[in-house]
Amino acid sequence: MRAPDRPSGFTNDSARDRFHAVYDRMLGELWPVPVDAFDVETRAGKVRIHRAGPAEGDPVVLVAGAGGNALAWYRYIEPLARTRPVFTVDPLGEPGRSVQTRPLTNGAEVGGWLTDVLAARDVERAHVAGFSYGGWTAVEQQLSEGGRVAALTLVDPGGFAPLPKRFVRWALAGALASLLPRPLRHRMAGVVNNGVLREDGLVRLTRAGWSFRRRLPVPPAYTDERIRQVPVPVQMLLGARSTLLDPRAVAARLAGIAPSWRVEIVPGTGHSLSVEAPDLVIERILTFPRQKAGHGHAPTGGS
Repeated sequence: MRAPDRPSGFTNDSARDRFHAVYDRMLGELWPVPVDAFDVETRAGKVRIHRAGPAEGDPVVLVAGAGGNALAWYRYIEPLARTRPVFTVDPLGEPGRSVQTRPLTNGAEVGGWLTDVLAARDVERAHVAGFSYGGWTAVEQQLSEGGRVAALTLVDPGGFAPLPKRFVRWALAGALASLLPRPLRHRMAGVVNNGVLREDGLVRLTRAGWSFRRRLPVPPAYTDERIRQVPVPVQMLLGARSTLLDPRAVAARLAGIAPSWRVEIVPGTGHSLSVEAPDLVIERILTFPRQKAGHGHAPTGGS
């Protein structure tokens, strides 16, 4: 697939302004704690960051997936910010308040803007949690330049298998279902295996972002050698019904090539694990890497 040759962006100024109006309204409605919002200049554009929590300590940095932004983590902010500084970012190349100014053509360039964000905030030991494309971004940051990160939590991440056709069908079904009236949309969430459809505010934001043209590289599947090169402790949380990955195949592979990684298959969840089981993901972030590494399944839930 050809590398992107233009930055991502809205189709026009009016579309951008309409999206920002919805974004600001959803931030006011969904964000549970006071937030300090600021922008950081990176090599590929301006990145919007929302900060919460205590002034001191090693931060948790939350990176959303494709089509997402900082608001996707709104359920995470208050519980994490009780004890840790929390930075949520609007990723470059996704609809939000960040502004991409240069094309991002490969994983090293995608990971590079995250390195710039950490450096701008003088972060040396972040716990980076990334969902889907955000998980791939976090891994690429470590594989390209590295440093400034103490641990990774990867939530149904990209890059660990070729992109399957069933994922494309799943994304299309979710987009179509998002147009339905609220009661029917909520019922369809279970049918199409997408818990985001029950998140009314996030659905409104997603629909407002349809005027955004996303131009980012598709993650290739990692080789065994590249996975072994990740230098920090990693835990991976996989949806048992994920359409992006075969969770059992990924867990079995990692058990052989990266046995120190903690891999957990979460019953009753799909690719939208980060919104379907936020309490579990929060607990795993707060307790890793103190808990013993290993491979296993979540103790609760049903498949």
